[in-house]
Amino acid sequence: MWRMNYTIVANLYRLPKILEMMHRIADRPDLYSEQESYDYVRYVISLMQKTGWIKTEAFGTENLPEEGGYVLYPNHQGKYDAYSIAAVHEKALTVVMDREMSYPPLVDEIIRVLRGKRLDITSARHAMEVINEIASEVSEGRRHIIFPEGAYSPEKKHQLWDFKPGCFKTATKAKAPIVPVALIDSYKPYNSWTITPVKTQVHFLKPLYPEEYEGMSTFQIAAIVKERIQEKLIELGRA
Repeated sequence: MWRMNYTIVANLYRLPKILEMMHRIADRPDLYSEQESYDYVRYVISLMQKTGWIKTEAFGTENLPEEGGYVLYPNHQGKYDAYSIAAVHEKALTVVMDREMSYPPLVDEIIRVLRGKRLDITSARHAMEVINEIASEVSEGRRHIIFPEGAYSPEKKHQLWDFKPGCFKTATKAKAPIVPVALIDSYKPYNSWTITPVKTQVHFLKPLYPEEYEGMSTFQIAAIVKERIQEKLIELGRA
């Protein structure tokens, strides 16, 4: 992808210092708060945006719960998805990634700095362990991004795939708010062969609170979240 390659080249002189700082933060979590660590990642993302001619706009930030932990469930379009959310979400959050996809340079450092989770999608036992870990952290006030579709393809764009019900157990176990997130044009920055300026959107939709989903199955919850995202895509002419 031309934009990603150009961004790397444009920031090549900064990379040694950035990587050094990221390793320092990741290796010494006792010296850096979660918010400080997150803010440094947002600084790196801002450099990626500036040199890559990417602009991301946020909508519906008033829907984000003011206190406590919650889980963001966005549609999955491409490599820029998590960056786009972090770019406009001011409070510290972290992300869950497929273990095999989480070790490229910079991605590995970001996961470590954000104290994120690496998921072995081939192991049901490991998936359950991660679900329980995230549920515990959300109960303690952390905020997580989980992509319920689990994957994407370059051709997917705004198409929605099936939402995996199991990933909603993290929120239900924690009795935490579920925040659907509609990503618009997020596939364009790093899944297209162009370096022309691009604009993406992040829409934080109406949350589903514990008292609303109490008694529902995770299949029902997944359907509601998918429907809310689909409605936003239709409203914006992307579906």
